[in-house]
Amino acid sequence: MKVNNAIIMAAGTASRFAPLSFEKHKALIEVKGEILIERQIRQLQEAGIKEIIVVTGYMAEQFEYLKKKYGVVLVYNPDYLIRNNNASIYVVREYLKNSYICSSDNYFLNNPFEVEVDESYYSGVYVKGETNEWCIEEDNGRIKNVVVGGKDSWIMLGHVFWSEEFSKRFLSILETEYEWPETADKLWEDIYIDHISELDMKIRKYPSNFIFEFDTLDELRKFDSSYIEDTRSSILKSIAHRLKTEEKNLMNVIAFKDKNNAAAGFTFEVGHKYKYYYETQELEEL
Repeated sequence: MKVNNAIIMAAGTASRFAPLSFEKHKALIEVKGEILIERQIRQLQEAGIKEIIVVTGYMAEQFEYLKKKYGVVLVYNPDYLIRNNNASIYVVREYLKNSYICSSDNYFLNNPFEVEVDESYYSGVYVKGETNEWCIEEDNGRIKNVVVGGKDSWIMLGHVFWSEEFSKRFLSILETEYEWPETADKLWEDIYIDHISELDMKIRKYPSNFIFEFDTLDELRKFDSSYIEDTRSSILKSIAHRLKTEEKNLMNVIAFKDKNNAAAGFTFEVGHKYKYYYETQELEEL
């Protein structure tokens, strides 16, 4: 079947990616000389996908330039702070046909997209040992169940393709359940798993070094070593100056949230452990 379009979800705050995500949307960071979302848009266009819809929310204004540069459609998700990514699917429901569903922060080593796809699938990579990721249980390539956490398992990571039939079935379920209080916090994947017997999808397997996702600065540094010396963060540059050290010595950066579940700051280590509060710029040694 011919792919109609691609939906790139870029509404979330990516709070775990502090402090870079406090200053710039994670999708717009540079990785190995390319802007993450621009690389993905180019890969889609090179594969022949002409209609690309980017769902924005957090720091939405930073994406405006993409309309002129790449001709993408921007759709704003007003509920990005109070709902999980099911809201991003909901706001683009009129576009969903034979559609790719993509995360704006994925980095594909090579172009995974194509203009003709046989059936609905979720990308997966194999992880050896223990993992806290979403582990896929399959039967001859069909996804039968997904559980959080496992060992020596294929995990959900990367882009997804929905056939028009899949899109119609999923949207019927989403529209029925959207106003239920318990739906607000659900990922669209949670809803899929709740109805997995009705939503047939296969796994498309990729090598472990093909799809990358960076949840923290430390993970990004392992992939792009230029971030070791230069974090591109004015916050970390200021901290390094205050502590009379170099950016490369600021390690194990871990975000924390306030009582309202909003990004509040991060801890890090530089010989000693420190806590940094985003709003007040207070630095506290722990």
